[in-house]
Amino acid sequence: MTKETELYGPVKSFLEGQGYEVKGEIGACDVVGVRTGDDPVIVELKTAFSLSLFHQGVARLSVADDVYLAVPRKSGKLFQKALKENTALCRRLGLGLITVRLSDKLVEVHTDPGPYAPRKSKKRKGRLLKEFARRVGDPNEGGATRHGLITAYRQDAIRCARFLAVHGASKGAKVAAWAEVPTATRLMRDNHYGWFDKVEKGIYALSAQGHKGLTDYGDLSV
Repeated sequence: MTKETELYGPVKSFLEGQGYEVKGEIGACDVVGVRTGDDPVIVELKTAFSLSLFHQGVARLSVADDVYLAVPRKSGKLFQKALKENTALCRRLGLGLITVRLSDKLVEVHTDPGPYAPRKSKKRKGRLLKEFARRVGDPNEGGATRHGLITAYRQDAIRCARFLAVHGASKGAKVAAWAEVPTATRLMRDNHYGWFDKVEKGIYALSAQGHKGLTDYGDLSV
C-alpha cells in the first residue's frame, strides 16, 4: 500500500533541482520549498485524488500563491481519465498538479499554479442555446423526472409517437408535417428509444416500447 512518505523523496529532489531548499511538515504543510528572492512553494501529498486533497490545497493558497498537489502516477484508463479531469479542476482552482511514478521516481508537472482564465466554446454555447430554443416548456423543473430528463429530442419523439398512436403506420414525411417534427424520418429510423418499427421503406409504426413510452410520458405537454 502506497504511503505519502514515498512521495516526499522524489518531490524534494525535484524541487532541489530547481534550486529550492526543501523541508517537510512545516506547520500544516506537507512540503515547503524556499528559494532566495522567490515566494515559497507548498506541496500537499496524497496517495490518491480526494476532495480533502483539494480542500487542503485551497487552504494553502492563503499562505502562498504557488501550491501544488502531488499524487502517485498510476496506469490504466481510469487513472488517465481522473488525471485529465483533476488537472482541469486544478487549473480552475489556481493550483498546480504533480504526479510521481514510484517505479522510477519520475516527477511530472501537469499544470502550474496561476489565475484561471476559462476558454469559452462557441460550439458548446450554440448547442446549449439551440436545445433551449427547441425545448417546449420547462418539463424538468431543474431536475430529473420519473423517467429521465426531457430533452428537445425526446419531445420530438413523443410528438411522433402520439401521431402514430392515432393514425397508425405512416410515412415519415407525413409524420414530419403533421407532428411538426422536421427530422421525424431520421428520428424514427435511428430509433434511439426503441419506440418505432419500420414497416417498409419510409413507413413507420409505433412499437410496444413506444406505447409504453407514451404511457410514461402521457401527461407531458410537448
